[in-house]
Amino acid sequence: MRNSIVRTGFTFAFSLILVAATTFVTSSGALAQTGSSNSCRGTIQRVLVAGNQRIEASTILSYTVLGPGDPFNEEVMDLSLKTLFATGLFEDVSLGCSGRDLVISVKENPIINRVAFENNRSLDDGELAEETELKPRLIFTRAKVQEDVSKIIERYRRSGRFAANVSPKIVRLEQNRVDVIYEISEGPVTGVSKINFVGNERFGDNKLLDVIATQESKWWNFFESNDNYDPDRLAFDREQLRQFYLSEGYADFRVVSAVAELTRDRKDFFITFTVEEGDRYNFGTVEVDSSIDALQPEVLRRAVPIKEGSTYDASVVENGVEALTFIAGAQGYAFVDVAPRLRRDPEARIINIVYRIKEGPRVYIERININGNTRTLDKVVRREFRLVEGDAYNKVLINRSRARIRGLGFFSEVEIEEEPGTSADKTVLNVNVEEQSTGELALGAGFSSTDNFLADFSITERNLLGRGQFLRLRLSISGRRQQVDIRFTEPYFLGRKLAAGFDVFKLLTDFSDESGFETDSQGIGLRTASPLTDFTNLSLRYTFRTDDIEVSDFDCQFGFVSRAICDQVGQRSTSVAGYTWSINHLNDPIEPSRGWRGSVTQDFAGIGGSVNYVRTEVQAGIYRGVFDDNLIGSLTGSAGHILGWGNDSVRLTDRFFKGGNTFRGFDVSGIGPRDLTTDDALGGRTFAIGSAELKFPLGLPEEFGIKGGLFGEVGTLGTLDDVDLVAGVVDDMSIRASGGVSVFWKSPFGPVRVDLGVPFLKEDYDKTQNFRFSAGTRF
Repeated sequence: MRNSIVRTGFTFAFSLILVAATTFVTSSGALAQTGSSNSCRGTIQRVLVAGNQRIEASTILSYTVLGPGDPFNEEVMDLSLKTLFATGLFEDVSLGCSGRDLVISVKENPIINRVAFENNRSLDDGELAEETELKPRLIFTRAKVQEDVSKIIERYRRSGRFAANVSPKIVRLEQNRVDVIYEISEGPVTGVSKINFVGNERFGDNKLLDVIATQESKWWNFFESNDNYDPDRLAFDREQLRQFYLSEGYADFRVVSAVAELTRDRKDFFITFTVEEGDRYNFGTVEVDSSIDALQPEVLRRAVPIKEGSTYDASVVENGVEALTFIAGAQGYAFVDVAPRLRRDPEARIINIVYRIKEGPRVYIERININGNTRTLDKVVRREFRLVEGDAYNKVLINRSRARIRGLGFFSEVEIEEEPGTSADKTVLNVNVEEQSTGELALGAGFSSTDNFLADFSITERNLLGRGQFLRLRLSISGRRQQVDIRFTEPYFLGRKLAAGFDVFKLLTDFSDESGFETDSQGIGLRTASPLTDFTNLSLRYTFRTDDIEVSDFDCQFGFVSRAICDQVGQRSTSVAGYTWSINHLNDPIEPSRGWRGSVTQDFAGIGGSVNYVRTEVQAGIYRGVFDDNLIGSLTGSAGHILGWGNDSVRLTDRFFKGGNTFRGFDVSGIGPRDLTTDDALGGRTFAIGSAELKFPLGLPEEFGIKGGLFGEVGTLGTLDDVDLVAGVVDDMSIRASGGVSVFWKSPFGPVRVDLGVPFLKEDYDKTQNFRFSAGTRF
């Protein structure tokens, strides 16, 4: 009796856990299986199990609520029936009575012998097996088969095959085993026929297409992997649009909907993003409210990188949080909570910000674990962390660390998870990464009116031996230049945030058409670079090179080449050290629409070698949207001067040559000093060029990717050394100017640019080029 009570209590408690199982057993079915109430009466004498082959009778009895000594009860028998079905071990179960015995008859579910996939071509068996729950030697249930079918179909949909169909086939074997075979009809890849944007007024469809990851399917785009519909990618696209608009000042922006509609033939999707841009805001007042007496608000305010009246940018607000957190930590307050409070003023279209600073809970980082880096060394990941073990916990720096690790480009996924440490004031950070390919084999081809046909071949490894090092071998050939170079960069030299590397190169250049000479240059360079702030960078370099100027004796002897060039025939060695300081406040490094940039470069030659000079160059540019961001105006300028020292004149190969790409409307080396006798360009020691440009849409459908531009350029080039002012040489440092139109096309084969330039201020001896064309691609 005591054993009966214990067994009954155990089984009843277990059954309560499973009573909510979804297995459907109707009351009528239960009654039919348990028998009529007239035949099952009295007290149970024995509980018998029939039909089991692999499963022990004691295991089956442990799932039942009734036992010997219990009265027959239809409700309790029905509960036992549902509990047995809920185990998933049985294909069929029935409860009945034989006299005073309770008989449990079962039909066990088969054991899976193998799981196979048929007719799958785009996804291999391993990829599909990762999606399914049924595996060999597990128990077969039809419910799990249907679940696996749904998962396989979903996997195909994520790969862009929405017409995929899966039919499961069950093959019965001896010894109650089965083979599960999924017969798959993959169907065609479902592309994205068209992506539409509704409600966008400030930015055109083409600009927003550049923001999102999903792309339209094009027949020529063989290597595009994002031109199919993926619900997860669509959610990512919504966030990308939000981040973009927030960076452009649209604080009220929202994506109302992102709808994907499948065509009737199930071959393509039409995706429509409906957006509400709202008004564009500027930054208003910026205040700092600190509850910590030692942190003075007026001092902290200077660290916030926000200028009142500038365009609102959500990322700049976060930069302010990081700056304040850093300064508070530097003053000994590592546990601070910096929370920006934004107050919109819709009428004035400004956003006032108050940064509230208070002490946060004291939590330290106990350990940082790096997981998933099968190739990249731990130290490559750890050195991008803004925190180390033992530091105070700081969410801002953790987020920035994740962004820095993602910025390496070595990993397709980077996630940082937190888990409790060994005590309440400690936490453990788990950095989970997924490696991606970092090698690149690139082939390039193109044509330009300057270099004629050009070809480019390069092999690049961005994460050499998992150390984060960069190595590239490049070979470039054109009608004018043949170049081969090897470049290596160590981004953390001596364990510091100091990039260092070397270059080995050989360059053959043909200036026969412009100046009657050819050059053969080769050398090696050492360089290093380090960021000074988030916006400024300083690079140092040293190069040793030899330059051999070649002119045929026949051309010099009979005066077909300028004497100023013939006098410099031969080989010289140059030992030069230099630096470049640069600053960049552009909103986009490739197609800026707002911001400015500048740089200063100086080189000092004469530390050994046979050439002595000091060369200085400056560059600057400012970009601004005119009326809206579809109309981009820019002002750019550059200037340079090179001065020989130690009684040395400036060699031909060290001078500035301008024209072509650097001064539209003029041919390569088309301006500056020239020998009128031989018509050879001699270059100059001083130049200054300014350019104004306005880019605008041409009214064509934005998917064509065609824009227009107006440009105007003005500049000068000249000042030769006295020794080069031989008979026939003119050097007047006169002003040149040109203007024209440009057409820019993002073609399927790469960027295409056409310039039509007309010089309206020039010298008679200048060489003009009214039409310039360039195109190229990489594959």
